[in-house]
Amino acid sequence: MSRRLTNILRNLAPIAVAGLLFTISVQSASAQRPLAETRAAAGGFVNKVWKVSKRSDGTSGVGTLYVFLSGGALAITSPNSKPTFGSWKYTSGVLTMVEDVPYKVDVLRLTRNEFKIRIKSPREPLTITFVPAARLR
Repeated sequence: MSRRLTNILRNLAPIAVAGLLFTISVQSASAQRPLAETRAAAGGFVNKVWKVSKRSDGTSGVGTLYVFLSGGALAITSPNSKPTFGSWKYTSGVLTMVEDVPYKVDVLRLTRNEFKIRIKSPREPLTITFVPAARLR
């Protein structure tokens, strides 16, 4: 792990701990999928700090950090707001993100250097492109 990423993760440790506590309090053990399934299906984006580099709606979400924790917690933080927490799951090839309500998500691209998703909602779908947090300053 690079020194930059280690420093970023160290700074996000309180968010990760809060996210894990959130997950424990909200989900029952029977509702959680096995960790092995999560890592096998979605391991390319789990437990990494992703930074928004582009949004299709043109809003100022660039720079927002997302962390998809292996326990199913989702931590989101930006320089302009307090951290928020949600959850995510990857079941039978379908990614779902829950902030206030559940949204189905298409994974459009997943490489070591880019994670691009399309969030389906009642309005226009939202496309977000992420890069590893250490790459965008």
